[in-house]
Amino acid sequence: MRSIHVVGLVVVAVVVLLAAWLISVYNKLVRMRNQIDASWSQIDVQLTRRHDLIPNLVESVKGYASHERGTLEAVVAARGAAMAHPGADAGRADAEDALSQALGRLIALGEAYPQLRANENFAALQAALAATEDKIAYARQFLTYAVQQYHTAIESFPTNLVAGPLGFRRRELFEAAGTDRATVAVSF
Repeated sequence: MRSIHVVGLVVVAVVVLLAAWLISVYNKLVRMRNQIDASWSQIDVQLTRRHDLIPNLVESVKGYASHERGTLEAVVAARGAAMAHPGADAGRADAEDALSQALGRLIALGEAYPQLRANENFAALQAALAATEDKIAYARQFLTYAVQQYHTAIESFPTNLVAGPLGFRRRELFEAAGTDRATVAVSF
C-alpha cells in the first residue's frame, strides 16, 4: 500500500512539473511572438514618419528641378505603393525598398542642383530623412534578431513539441527578395 502511495506522489509530481514546464514554454513563446509584433510596429512607425517627410521633400525639390518631373512622379508613386501595403509581409518590404530607391534618385538631385543643396528646408528634410532611415535600419535589425530568436525557440527540441501543436509558426523578416540591395545615398 505504501509503494502505491509513493508511486502516486511521483506521478503527481511529474504531472505538476510537466504542466509547469508547458506553461513556462508557452509563455516564453507568447513573449517572443509579441516582441516580433512590437518590432514590426516600430518599423511601421518609422516608415510612416518617412512617408510623412516625402511630400515636403518633393515640394522642396519642385521649385528647383521642375523639369525632373519623372523623378518626382516616381517618388510619389512609390510612396503611394508603400502606403498601400499596411501589413507585415514581403510585399510591404518590396514596396518600401522601391520607395528607398526612388528617394535615392530624388536626393541625388541635390548634387545636380547646388542651389537646392543650399536650401535650408531641403537640408533639414534631408537630415530628417537620413535620421529616419537610420531608425528604420535599427528597427529592422531588432526585428531580425527577434525573429531569429523565435525561430530558434520554435524549432528546437523540446520546445518544438509545444510550439507546433499550439500554433506557433515561422514569421517573416522585413526583407525584399530579388531587388537591388544598394544603400540609398543621402549626401549633404
